[in-house]
Amino acid sequence: MKINSSESEVVLFTDGACSGNPGPGGWAYILRHPTSGKETHDYGAEKETTNNRMELTAAIRGLSQLKRPTVVNLVSDSVYVGTGLLEWLPKWKQQGWKRKEKGKMVPVKNEDLWRKLDQLVSIHKMIFTQVAGHSGHEENEACDRMAVQAYKQLMKSE
Repeated sequence: MKINSSESEVVLFTDGACSGNPGPGGWAYILRHPTSGKETHDYGAEKETTNNRMELTAAIRGLSQLKRPTVVNLVSDSVYVGTGLLEWLPKWKQQGWKRKEKGKMVPVKNEDLWRKLDQLVSIHKMIFTQVAGHSGHEENEACDRMAVQAYKQLMKSE
């Protein structure tokens, strides 16, 4: 079922950031209910991670806030998350969470997070909106700032 983005009940803006890849990283989301104007956000960090893990974590943390099945517009600058949700995930599941690499089947990278994200998106009706990173998109830039702040705070406290 194709859903128009104007039909979404909530908009989930997400971003992940990493200093080095791997290295310390942060994630952030803004969850907005356009009808009521209510908004919540959160962010966090991990000591040793990758940018892709932080992008996935941001989406997982935001979707985890929803208390019932909802029409969600996930807005992200992550091609990895978007392509994963729209193209790779169905194939990985059919192939037992394996992917082809150099003609051989190998485990999916970040399988733990992809499984959790798959579980969450199966509850909701999802729309994915790709935005260009660092292009002035207000909420994407805000998520980026929170994610960077999160890993910088973590680095200072060590």
